[in-house]
Formats: sequence, C-alpha cells, structure tokens
Amino acid sequence: MSTVKICVVGAGTIGSAHIQIIKSNPMCELHSIVDTSTQAQEYANATQTRILPNLQEMLKGDLPDGVILATPNQLHISQALDCIKKGLPVLLEKPIATTVDEGKQLVDLVKAIGAKVLIGHHRAHSPIMQGALASVQSGALGRVVCVSGFATFYKPSSYFTEASWRAQPGGGPILINLIHEIHNLRMLCGDISQVQAMSSNAVRGFEVEDTVAINFRFKSGALGTFILSDTAAATRSWEQTSGENKAYAHYPSDDCYVISGTRASLSVPTLRLQLFSENCDASWFNPMTESDLKITASDPLVNQLSHFIQIIKGNCDPLVSAHDGLKNLSVIECILEAAKSGKVVTIE
Repeated sequence: MSTVKICVVGAGTIGSAHIQIIKSNPMCELHSIVDTSTQAQEYANATQTRILPNLQEMLKGDLPDGVILATPNQLHISQALDCIKKGLPVLLEKPIATTVDEGKQLVDLVKAIGAKVLIGHHRAHSPIMQGALASVQSGALGRVVCVSGFATFYKPSSYFTEASWRAQPGGGPILINLIHEIHNLRMLCGDISQVQAMSSNAVRGFEVEDTVAINFRFKSGALGTFILSDTAAATRSWEQTSGENKAYAHYPSDDCYVISGTRASLSVPTLRLQLFSENCDASWFNPMTESDLKITASDPLVNQLSHFIQIIKGNCDPLVSAHDGLKNLSVIECILEAAKSGKVVTIE
C-alpha cells in the first residue's frame, strides 16, 4: 500500500481540520466526505471529493482504507461498530462514547476481533507531551509525589448563543474540555484511582457548571489537584500555553501543569525542569538548578494522522487505544458523580 484512502465522517470544526491535514499529506488521499451540511458540500467541491449523505451509503460502496469519525458524541459507538465490522481501521474522536456502558461495547468488540481503533486524544501526539513523558519516565524527577493543573480560560457569550445546548447539562467544561486533561494526567502520572470534586455555576447561573475544583489520587500513591473554569479571565490552559492551536492567544511563559517528584519538578508546557544536583541532598535549604528541555515543535493533529496511516498499514498499534479512551471517560463520569454527591468516588 503506497498511499491510503481515508473517509472523513462529519465536516464540522474537527472534521474540517482532518480534511485539510489529509489533503496536505502525500501518504494519504481523501476517499470521501460523509455529511449533509452546506459546509461539507463546499469542502467536497473544493477538493473534488465524493460526498455521501450517510455512513451506511459509504459502507455499501468502494471502501476506503480507513475512516475518521468526527461526528456528534452520541453517534460514536454505533458508527465505530459499523466500521470495524467491515474491517476498517477507525480514528474515533474523543470522547469514545457518551457513557462508560456504551464504551464497553466497543472495547469488547475491539478486543474480540483485534480491530484497529485509535481514539482522538490528539495531545498524546504532541512533542511537548512526549518530552514531558520522557522526562518523567527517565526518573529525572525521582518518585512522582504530586501534580497541580489548570484549565482556566474564558468562553465568550457567543459560544453559548451559537449553541444553546452548551448551557445545559452535558454541555459544560467537565464533559467538553476536561477529558483532554484527564488523558494528559494519566499519561504523565499513571492511572487515577479516586476523585473528589466541587462544582459551581455561580457566575453564569446556567444549569451546567462553569467552575470545578478536583482532587485526584493516583494508583502510584501520588496526589493531584486541578482547577477547571471556562469563565476565568486567565491564561493557564493547554490551548493558551502550548501554542499548538493558532486560533488561541498564546502565552509562552505560562504553564498549566506542574509535576513534582522527590528530586525535581517539571512544568508543562514550558518543560522547565527544577532539580537538585546529584551530589546535593534534597532539602529546601539547598538551591535547585533550572533547565529547559528542548523539543522540536510540530502539530499534534498532523502527527496523529501520520500515526493513523501507520496503523492502517499494520506497522504499529494505536498510541491511544479504545481501552485508554474508556478509562478517560470513566474518570470523567466519576468526577461528575463526586461533584454531585460530595463524596470521594473510587474508579473501578
């Protein structure tokens, strides 16, 4: 297989991004677009690509080599199941499903038939995340003891007037934004075993939360705290600090995570490492040295597509498996439960 043919289902914000990246990658070509919107028709005309009204129509004809599902969350499981039953590798946008029970259906089938499914937690393909993970895994930090994180930003009023469902339960930052952070934290600090959470809608007064404070216990014994808010005039979010998405204002000197170990601390995404030297006892009386880890920046969405192409060709396993996607969703469900009940919730 020289070039691979990929179908994109859903031509919304993320789907259109996938379409543009496919068109710029010489290793693949756009097989078709499945969507009924005017925007999708415009993309099809501009790229001279077939446009189909629904997934079933696409699955009846000349099949692509792989499928990207960038459709509403409630369609993820049914569409992914239809694709893998046809033997098609799938890049499924996050979240894997709307509920853990739904997600289990997909995970069970993937395991049973060895299907190729990559979940679209694209930050896993970020050079920043890869550099941070390499630092943690090298032992440079010593034993990880705690992590603090922020996703604090301000969504304008137009965000809610353009789509009123965002002001209703299920449209808040826990389900829409936090799942990215959960995958990052799991990559860097391991699986999460317990959560506590408090949420508030005091600023906007919508039915859905606008601010959340979360505590984590990791299986390693490390602890974590996280502040999430989409009504905070602040810059400590991945989008604003990493500079990977050019649509957002960029604050390169700010960080959104700090991971602390027994020998050093790592700030992300600046990748600033503060550590005790090898011949120096760890003590707050002793000075720590500082250094910045060096990486070569690149677009994680572009990297994710390159990885998906290799999955299609059978050259590697998914970096973010269906099982990973289910674990992330499970943590999210437990945070929602903890915020509602006020109790510590253990993650099964």
